[in-house]
Amino acid sequence: MESSNRGELLEAFTAAWGAKDLEALMSLMADDCAFRASVGPGPGTTFEGRAEVRRGFSLFLGAGGSAPAPVTEVDEPLISDRFALVRWKATYPQEQGPSVVVVACDIFEFEGDRITLKDTYRKVAGELPAG
Repeated sequence: MESSNRGELLEAFTAAWGAKDLEALMSLMADDCAFRASVGPGPGTTFEGRAEVRRGFSLFLGAGGSAPAPVTEVDEPLISDRFALVRWKATYPQEQGPSVVVVACDIFEFEGDRITLKDTYRKVAGELPAG
C-alpha cells in the first residue's frame, strides 16, 4: 500500500475514534493486531488479538458511556510504508473544574491495507517532582 493510502487509513481511524465507532475501528485493524495503551500496570497495557483490541478500544473510548467525546486536534502525520507517527491533542470537558488536556502521539504499524499496531505515548498536566 502506498503512503498516500496510509493517510486515508489514518483519517478513517481518527474519524472512527472520534465517533467512538468500534465497528469502524475494528474494520481497519488486521486480524493479528495489538493496542499498546499509555496507562496500566506495565507501565501501560497491551491488548493483543482482535477481541482484546476491541475490549481495549472500548475501555479507552468509554463506549456506551455518557461522557462527551473530547475535542481532538491532529497534526499532519508522518507516514512511511510500514509505520506512521500521529501527534494529537485531546481536550476532555469536565462537569466540574477545568478541562483535562492530553498531548500525545500514536505510532501505527501496517500490514497490507490494515493497521497491525496502535502504540500510544502521552503527556498530561501534573506537578513536577520536588527537588
